[in-house]
Amino acid sequence: MTVSPGTSTPPVATIDRLADFAGRTVTLRGWLYNKSSKGKLHFVQLRDGSGMVQCVLFKKNVPEELFDAVGACGQESSLILEGEVVADERAPSGFELQVSGGHVVQNAEGYPITPKEHGSDFLLSRRHLWLRSKRQWAIMRVRDAVITGLRRFFDEQGFVCIDSPMFTPNACEGTSTLFEVGYFDRSAFLTQSGQLYAEASAMAMGKVYCFGPTFRAEKSKTRRHLTEFWMLEPEVAFANLADVMVLAEDMVTYVVKQVLERRRPELEVLERDLAKLEAIQTPFPRLTYAEAADILEADPDSEFVRGDDFGAPDETILSNRYDRPLMVTNYPAEVKSFYMKRDPEAPDTCLCVDMLGTEGVGEIIGGSQREDDLDLLLARIREHELPQEAFEWYLDLRRYGSVPHSGFGLGLERLVGWIAGVEHVRECIPFPRTIYRMEP
Repeated sequence: MTVSPGTSTPPVATIDRLADFAGRTVTLRGWLYNKSSKGKLHFVQLRDGSGMVQCVLFKKNVPEELFDAVGACGQESSLILEGEVVADERAPSGFELQVSGGHVVQNAEGYPITPKEHGSDFLLSRRHLWLRSKRQWAIMRVRDAVITGLRRFFDEQGFVCIDSPMFTPNACEGTSTLFEVGYFDRSAFLTQSGQLYAEASAMAMGKVYCFGPTFRAEKSKTRRHLTEFWMLEPEVAFANLADVMVLAEDMVTYVVKQVLERRRPELEVLERDLAKLEAIQTPFPRLTYAEAADILEADPDSEFVRGDDFGAPDETILSNRYDRPLMVTNYPAEVKSFYMKRDPEAPDTCLCVDMLGTEGVGEIIGGSQREDDLDLLLARIREHELPQEAFEWYLDLRRYGSVPHSGFGLGLERLVGWIAGVEHVRECIPFPRTIYRMEP
């Protein structure tokens, strides 16, 4: 049933661009988010993916069958409405639609996610519908702006995107967190990181990054962990640790600025403290592991043991001291990966860095200068009891034109969660995978 006045169809608009159509008649296509009725008036909150707007149906101004059909619509019914875009300072978007025509595409009944409180398991089991809620809509749009900002940054810096494979014959950072899969007549593993292949790409292109899903079979139930998550991993030839630390600082500040410019309404939906994001400016504070250990040992709430890697409580104590991310360098070599170069001035430490987000978020970036000496890398592989034959291709990078090079890995969902002010990373990916969940 279509009931629209006139012979021509008004132009289709999106809610986020209604300002361009002020005073004009447009067509909106979307879903009924909420509705209230007062006698001869229906107030419809319509969402279309770009935003939300109130649409007013006055009985005398629309066909009777449209008024009755909308009155019978349930939450998430799909609608096409036509009307005049009218400025309204009281409206969240600054505009409302005075409806004159349209039709109901489908009347949805019994939508399971209602305004009442639902538990996380209920919502995660209905993630395909939960994504339609205002909060999840805002998080996903922040995620989109983060991804776009990252790609813009590296494009402007002259990097080439060369993605690494997801099937690998061996581990990058130890075998205990690998997902093993059948690969024809042999075994393969889902990648933990694209770094080793990015190093090969950097030897061909100079400055590269890979960006894609990675998989960790950690039996972790913390708010910071997923079994499938996205990693961005730049790798730079002829770069040392100091070079990529500056790169990481510049990248994070660029992305935060992009999100503030492009997704401010979404951040307001999430009730994010924008002042804390606006404070993210370079340079970031820097500590060595030893200096950070001194702070933790002096903190009465810390159970830190010097020589161990930092746990979540340790990272929270450290990061809460600053209004911008903290960069910690020179971790003990025994708690870091085989490919990290030792510091010649402190051989028991690595030339490495972890970036800890503010507000207790924890590690969002981990990076290092890579070991470029063939003999030393061979020794590290043997120390870690890794199969040398599986790494022969990686060792070739040190046999043929080896140069100092460095890079880092950024966990996308942790970055999104930090910028959006979301506590659990499971809300920062469209369909989260955890040790207990692989559906929907």
